[in-house]
Amino acid sequence: MLEGKDVLVVEDDPVFRNMIVGFLESQGCLVQEADNGLEGLRALKEHIPDLLLCDLAMPVMTGMEFVEEVSIQYPMIPVIVISGTGEMADVALALRLGVKDFLIKPLENILMLKSSMISVLKGQDSATHHRQDFSNRWFATTEDTEPVEEELEWHIKDLQNNPKAARELLVGLMPETQSTYGRWQLNYCVLQSIDSLPVILDYTWLLDGQLAFYLLDTSSGDHNATATALLIRAFFNDYLRNQGNCLESLSHLVSLIEKGMKHSGYASPIKALFGVFDLSDRCLHILPAGIEAQLRTSDDSFEVASGEWLGREARHNMLSKLALSPSGGRLSLSQLGHASFSVNFKNIKM
Repeated sequence: MLEGKDVLVVEDDPVFRNMIVGFLESQGCLVQEADNGLEGLRALKEHIPDLLLCDLAMPVMTGMEFVEEVSIQYPMIPVIVISGTGEMADVALALRLGVKDFLIKPLENILMLKSSMISVLKGQDSATHHRQDFSNRWFATTEDTEPVEEELEWHIKDLQNNPKAARELLVGLMPETQSTYGRWQLNYCVLQSIDSLPVILDYTWLLDGQLAFYLLDTSSGDHNATATALLIRAFFNDYLRNQGNCLESLSHLVSLIEKGMKHSGYASPIKALFGVFDLSDRCLHILPAGIEAQLRTSDDSFEVASGEWLGREARHNMLSKLALSPSGGRLSLSQLGHASFSVNFKNIKM
């Protein structure tokens, strides 16, 4: 599957670089080498590879600076980072810059690299690769993207054993705090303790004039809470990708997520809330899954009961359809400890 693929390896450690190059050549890859980021950029000016592998700790230009430059100049090139640093803050930043996967060296099993490369290249060949990210490979939602078992086990154990790092990863993957679509603007405000896993938000503007989002209280899960959150992220992305970037039913989405959680063998029940904001009629559709919330507008306020947790038949919870005022509204989490998290929907062209 890798035969004939052009790969650029940017790595300052000659021993590790030679090992990687030797393996890639044994797989039939056409390999170029660079020992720092500056040489890597020079190589890219001469030839665009199918895939780029790089380290983060390099001289002349740091790996993160190199990755950022590649994301600006060559966004079409998929990047896999292989780094000696396991700092989840670095992992999160690299992934937000568009890196497709992040592997920790030394690689105990070289098949982890092969699996990652095949998955990334397969996603790159797909017309919908822009919705693919690392969570779709680390915590696969379909059989054809199933990772090497050792890789998945390593990620889960690392997240379990490093709660601080897990928190950094979750917070680092939070989307932009403000986003605009037409006359409507979304922004969220959060103030949370650094001593516990956070409430996290993810959202996507859809092609049919809707905003899909979900909230997870990762502190409510057990030792697999972070892995569960990443699996849910993967299912959310995959569902929207397979639906053509549209969302017809929150109940159907939650049903598929709960089915996937059960099938995974490691996901734990967790408090959540799913929503869709329909811009055409200014209505907010909410399906709670263990989280209570309150919507306040200039005209009224509405309470949303918590219902069953995600993973405990939350798909049967009551769906609420709440009207926003012409100026918008604020959705706040009303449970103790969550009041500092709110999502605001604002009409900026009134």
